[in-house]
Amino acid sequence: MNQFKHNQKSDYFAHSMTKFFRFIADKFFAKRYGHRAVVLETIAGVPGMVAGVWMHFKSLRNMKTGFGSYINEMLSEAENERMHLMFFIEIAKPNWFERRLVLIAQVFFSIFYFGMFIIFPRTAHRMIAYFEEEAVTSYTDYLNMIENNKIENINAPQLAIDYYNLSSDAKLSDLIIKVREDEMHHSKINHKYADINNVKIVNNSHEKSLISTIKLQKFSNSIISMETNKRS
Repeated sequence: MNQFKHNQKSDYFAHSMTKFFRFIADKFFAKRYGHRAVVLETIAGVPGMVAGVWMHFKSLRNMKTGFGSYINEMLSEAENERMHLMFFIEIAKPNWFERRLVLIAQVFFSIFYFGMFIIFPRTAHRMIAYFEEEAVTSYTDYLNMIENNKIENINAPQLAIDYYNLSSDAKLSDLIIKVREDEMHHSKINHKYADINNVKIVNNSHEKSLISTIKLQKFSNSIISMETNKRS
């Protein structure tokens, strides 16, 4: 029961932080979705790198294997978010002020998330999962604006065409659909890692859950158990 209450508080904090950052983004960028994407994708590239690097060093310190799939997943997420940023820089072409804003946001969020991940990894993953859900909503709104002819459906950048193997005549709408799919995947993955420390399944699902077999293990040991079970 205490663990359940702790998880509720953890999820509430993660959700509250997500709403706070969404409020800031809405105030600064409103319907300027290209510029919003530049700033938010800069921040989105931080969590995966922090998690991957920290667990890499943890593996080295403890001289233990079993972290590989987790580290690779997190670093792949960071790389994917970095590519999103590169796409939207070509589209939005941020000015000097917006580039400085990106730098400031990245520095502050990196420090905040680094400390959060070390102390509360479960909450950190849950917050990013909620972030990604908000990103899906934002990209859906962006796509709707294009489909309603409120934003010009320009050609997708060549970098994005090469990255996603799109057709040579791909449009911005095609790119947004691909980016949105990435964000959906990142949300699912971060929710999965946030669930690792749960003692029991909150809802009465009959589907066998990973969290029902992990019990009260620490976060890092849970990652090792996941990879061991995966290989066996």
